[in-house]
Amino acid sequence: MVYKAVQSGVTNGTKAAGEMIREHVLPAGRDVARPIIAPFQRPTAEEDAATYAQIGYNLYSDTVTLPTQAMRTAMAEAQCGDDVHLEHPTTTLFQDLIAKATGKEAALFLPSGTLSNQLALHAHLTRAGGPVSVLCDKRAHVYAYETGGLAYHSRAATQTVVPSNARHLTLEDIQAHAVLEEDQHYAPTRVIELENTLSGTIFPQDEIVRISNWAHDAGLIMHLDGARLWNVAAETGLGLDELCRPFDTVSLCLSKGIGAPIGSILVGPADLLRRVRTFRKLFGAGMRQSAVLTSAAHVAVHDVFPKLRGTHDMARRCAAMLTERGIPLILPTETNMVWFDAGAAGYDPQELVRRAAALDPPITMCPPRLVFHHQIRPDAVDRLAAVLDAMKA
Repeated sequence: MVYKAVQSGVTNGTKAAGEMIREHVLPAGRDVARPIIAPFQRPTAEEDAATYAQIGYNLYSDTVTLPTQAMRTAMAEAQCGDDVHLEHPTTTLFQDLIAKATGKEAALFLPSGTLSNQLALHAHLTRAGGPVSVLCDKRAHVYAYETGGLAYHSRAATQTVVPSNARHLTLEDIQAHAVLEEDQHYAPTRVIELENTLSGTIFPQDEIVRISNWAHDAGLIMHLDGARLWNVAAETGLGLDELCRPFDTVSLCLSKGIGAPIGSILVGPADLLRRVRTFRKLFGAGMRQSAVLTSAAHVAVHDVFPKLRGTHDMARRCAAMLTERGIPLILPTETNMVWFDAGAAGYDPQELVRRAAALDPPITMCPPRLVFHHQIRPDAVDRLAAVLDAMKA
């Protein structure tokens, strides 16, 4: 970039206000009134239909869903403001609605579940001070799939526990591993972090209450990674407020089963979430006109939540289809995930993936897990069954 100083009336090296301008010297022939990139290319109706058709058979994850037309309309028509300056009615309304639904004082929209978990835990742990640790299931997302964020961001140790029942942590598991006494050899436990669902299975609420009562009596903090807590509510009939009550903070993902394009929402005490809002800005995640995201999330929670039980029913139908063919399940199918061991029944998992992908439209999958979402087509299970049968023909 080349600039040329243009001066007028400069005396003794001083410049009066307005006497110095910078003239942008452009390459020859450049017209600043013309766009600098090619225009946005709207996909054709055929391309759009093909994309949605493929999503109808994508069993890789419930993160692959596409915005519904109602979400797209909301994004286009949402009333925008500046959320960093707390001047955003659309986002504020959505946060207030989720706070009320979960029975918490406040809610804060965040761009990802990883950030939601990490900022909540960071806010808790930096209040505690000194060496600290978080106790969680060894399979927990905050430990295994968030890039070591607890150590990197919060300088916290992690105490990982393998559930003695191979399903979920129990109070006895936690009591056996929590560090409650100040000891120069150990980082004391400050937070117990649970996850519900975990691998698609539901953490029993009565056990969560047992853990929470003991933890709070011991002065510990409870955080829930509730990325798929919507599925728990849909399957059990328990209200979000009841499911969230045992926890100080809860992170709920908006872009998994609930189907919004982007985002998670954190709920908890108002004073703590004010700290989280500050950390959100510090971590570079303050958002301006966030209504284009929160409006879609609002529609998703309203429209998609009633459909979640249907995704569980489809997953159970798939699980039954697999067991009919002698394929054992690795975990019980309690919500929208099916975990299966194709190899144990003589099916080559990679060959299954290749054959499914060769269909038109393809079935996308990643054994040993299948995940059902609200845009899966009704015939997906039958098409998958046909692939399995062809492999044995």
